[in-house]
Amino acid sequence: MSDVIPKECSSRQYHDSDLSFNWETMVFFSQCDAVNKNLNLNELLKLTSDVAVEDFNRRGMSREVLNENGIAILVSRDSFRFHKFPKENQKIVVRTWEEKSEPLQFVRAVEIESLDGEKLVSGITAWLLIDLNQRRIMPIKKFDSMGLRTPTEKKTEHDCLPFGKIQIPEDMTLWDERVIKYTDLDANGHTNNSRYAAFAVDALPEQFQSKVFKDFRINFAKEAMLGQKVKVFGKIEENENKLFILGKAEGETSFEVELCW
Repeated sequence: MSDVIPKECSSRQYHDSDLSFNWETMVFFSQCDAVNKNLNLNELLKLTSDVAVEDFNRRGMSREVLNENGIAILVSRDSFRFHKFPKENQKIVVRTWEEKSEPLQFVRAVEIESLDGEKLVSGITAWLLIDLNQRRIMPIKKFDSMGLRTPTEKKTEHDCLPFGKIQIPEDMTLWDERVIKYTDLDANGHTNNSRYAAFAVDALPEQFQSKVFKDFRINFAKEAMLGQKVKVFGKIEENENKLFILGKAEGETSFEVELCW
């Protein structure tokens, strides 16, 4: 087998003059759903997390450097609006940049466009800084005092829903159960954030699994650990064109999802 990457599948990564990080890539068939050939929600989370991590890497904040300083950066909340779903074999640009931080979380914007500039997805995400020694959230100011990054005051307008608390209804119905397996874990040994989106979609009633949604919000609460059973609850609110999903592990909230159409 040739080790030459075909030109049409090649990717390019670079920073713009405004320090936004760009990743030109392609949507592969393995990343898409079986009905619409659209990028899966869990693959969207993989893509947007990976581009954020690579941005940190190139700015001197690799996972190794952070670990040496007793720090981890974990995604906490994501909100995305779909103007047009990225599709199988489509060449895209994923663009991300940091915005002005909140006291206890980084704020990061993300956009996905076609190579000819058509807006496909826009999003805003929140990331927590974890003190690995104290096992608690670290204030962003304390991190900035370490000199690992230059804070930004940048703030832009976003057309997606704001990240924030998801108002989960009380009368949820059990939709699915699953156990956290080895392949759900990432290189940190944690259940990868993208897996929770897969759990949510797999739990949906069949007629909603292929539905083209307009907005997607997911909040991460407590990690589901290897071997734990995750119970996935849901509720559809047809009159409001939205549905809610709640994942619980050992009786505690693991993740929350809101999907709107």
